[in-house]
Amino acid sequence: MTQSHRLIGLDPGLRNLGWGVIDVSRGKLIHVANGTISSSAKDDLADRLMQLMCGLEDVFETHQPEQAAVENSFVNKDGVATLKLGQARAVCLLVPARKGMKVFEYAPNFVKRSITGAGHADKHQINAMVKTLLPQAKPESEHAADALAIAITHAHAGDLEGRINDKLNDGENNEMSPQARLKVKS
Repeated sequence: MTQSHRLIGLDPGLRNLGWGVIDVSRGKLIHVANGTISSSAKDDLADRLMQLMCGLEDVFETHQPEQAAVENSFVNKDGVATLKLGQARAVCLLVPARKGMKVFEYAPNFVKRSITGAGHADKHQINAMVKTLLPQAKPESEHAADALAIAITHAHAGDLEGRINDKLNDGENNEMSPQARLKVKS
């Protein structure tokens, strides 16, 4: 019996929240869907967050992912923009958490390095590698391409963690210790 996993990658943003769904089966990555959920800058913050949440809930209902991966935010010079990004990110954490999923988080540079081999890759490089790794994917936006990159990163990181877990537990299917998990994440 083939074990297949459905993953969703989320690229948080208040204006545009990217999402990408992939299946992982026998080590192969299969594109399922991708898109962007947008909120209107004319609406107040609560309404914009509600637009993102409702849109993301629809995506989860339609595609039924088993695991979610979200890009960590970073602090930039604009404190207001960072705060808004954090609020959009909260939506990305809450929707899968409400469905009982563990949410995995990855730093932007880790995602870039995982996909392109360079921690400071630009959007074009990421998009090109996503299309190489998922030839059937046609990301509708750079946000959707970033979300697919996050899902791919999680697929690779999850595979590595699973192999390390097997080695640490001599093939038993036990949960990895917190100390071992920290070593895998670094």
